[in-house]
Amino acid sequence: MYGLVNKAVQDMICKYHGEDTWETIKEKADLEDIDFFIGMDCYSDDVTYRLVAAASEVLKTPPEELLMAFGEYWVTYTAEEGYGDLLDSAGDSLPQFMENLDNLHARVGLSFSQLRPPSFDCEQATDKSVELHYQSTRMGLAPMVIGLLHGLGKRFGTKVDVTQTSFKEQGANHDIFSVEYDNSHTYDK
Repeated sequence: MYGLVNKAVQDMICKYHGEDTWETIKEKADLEDIDFFIGMDCYSDDVTYRLVAAASEVLKTPPEELLMAFGEYWVTYTAEEGYGDLLDSAGDSLPQFMENLDNLHARVGLSFSQLRPPSFDCEQATDKSVELHYQSTRMGLAPMVIGLLHGLGKRFGTKVDVTQTSFKEQGANHDIFSVEYDNSHTYDK
């Protein structure tokens, strides 16, 4: 994964739990030799997985909860890190944005040449819901997708309810999420 992901993990931990907690997590993940992550550099996926496992242990929070929180945080973080215009180009509403996720990743891939993005496919279920199909070479990141969808809901001021209906980790071909949204009940971003 790119360093930008690990920088965002660090930023989230420091923001909500402090620098000392971050240092403890780095030590527990056996990464104390890394002073900082370089956003455009590629790191082994193992680094990110070790950070999540260590954070889970230190914060006494299940990894799934951390990944959901991180997914939601990622939406705001990337916008603040200079990718806001790119996010804006992917759509003006939650359903439009979900439909353009693969296009967004293709554009990101122009800057991040070693990017191995997931693939998303939207199937409109009703006028207020979609089935989002998520395929990735990485395991265990489905909770992050749930968090991302909630973060996008906040970005668009849209009430979102996400239910995972198919689980790759339980033998399915890929993960599927039922995403219900309501633009008529917007809330402050």
